[in-house]
Amino acid sequence: MPRLHLPRLDGNSRLLLSLILAQLAVNTSMAGVRMAAPLQALEAGHAAWSVGLLLALFTLLPVLTAMPTGRMTDRWGYHRPLQLAVGLTVAGSALALLAVRLPGLWQFGLLCFAAAAAGAGANICGIATQRSGGRLGTDASARLRIFSWLAMAPSLASAVGPVASGVLIDGAGFGWAYALMAVLPLAALLLARGLPRETGRADATAIAPRGRLAELLAVPGLRRLLFVNWLLSASWDVHSFAVPVLGHARQFSASTIGLVLGAFTLAVTMVRVLIPLLAHRINEGRLLSTAMLVTALIFAVYPFAASPWQMGISAALLGLALGAVQPTVVSALYAVAPEGRHGEVIAFRSMAISVSNTVMPLAFGLGGSLLGPGVMFWLMGAAVGSGSWIARGLRRSAAPSSAT
Repeated sequence: MPRLHLPRLDGNSRLLLSLILAQLAVNTSMAGVRMAAPLQALEAGHAAWSVGLLLALFTLLPVLTAMPTGRMTDRWGYHRPLQLAVGLTVAGSALALLAVRLPGLWQFGLLCFAAAAAGAGANICGIATQRSGGRLGTDASARLRIFSWLAMAPSLASAVGPVASGVLIDGAGFGWAYALMAVLPLAALLLARGLPRETGRADATAIAPRGRLAELLAVPGLRRLLFVNWLLSASWDVHSFAVPVLGHARQFSASTIGLVLGAFTLAVTMVRVLIPLLAHRINEGRLLSTAMLVTALIFAVYPFAASPWQMGISAALLGLALGAVQPTVVSALYAVAPEGRHGEVIAFRSMAISVSNTVMPLAFGLGGSLLGPGVMFWLMGAAVGSGSWIARGLRRSAAPSSAT
């Protein structure tokens, strides 16, 4: 069996490790604030709708800033966007820290600004990291390994950030939690010092003109990949929405529902560790098509899972299918993107996911209240299964990518 290792990049895997750790630092800060800010709002006596507003603001600004960020990364490379990302994330944590001692609406207003800034910072960091990581790969297999490793950073941050914030909030208060979240992103600047700098490309031929999104979407295979990505991202959202509803209907405890969702997250992490071992044998189109069919099958039987064990097994299998998708889609998108517009393509994907993450839970909530969570599983499964044929025609690209 092949050994698990970081891919060698120009004889030095430290470049990839620096990218991973820098993104981990920024995303952990955002995840910590995202957990703490709603709790602080509720503790201060704000209504439950305020939590929904705060969580929506974490994805609202990324929708507006994604495309400018993509163009910035194409023009200036990694370091300038990272500096902006760190500045926004630190500002978000600092605003939340200032809000601790403020009353009423002043506090909530600062928390809203904090949520928007932290969400935008993490998104900018993610776009810059994925674009620079893709430039380190020399072929499709190398890129798939790289994007699989890069996908570990947000997954780990989603666990580390809330846990660290929760421990500090319980032990020392919200102020100390926000203080730690404000310091963490600064580590990304130190880690980035070892990464080569790209020369800014100010000439008109080096970067595509602004506003030519229709031309970008005309690239063969791009719209197909984006549609597949949306279907699978929506599948992730419907699972996150429906499992608590199903668990509550079956009178499962909160900890049991949490363990079901934890089984899903653990499976996602495991498959992203395994992909680098098998990247040289993976056909991206076949993997995406298989993941969609498996997702459709699991959604078909999920509502019939009556016990926690059955729901946990279903969640783990779904996590294996959906966990392999993100690095595979990003690798395929990178392969089909026009030269000089890789950051823009990755940014468009990020914007589409942010819109979906904002709109789809509202649609699922309305549909679930009218039809029931089981029907939402079946409808989403039918859509994903029907769309699996779109992924079958995707071929793995062997075209080399320029190194950083």
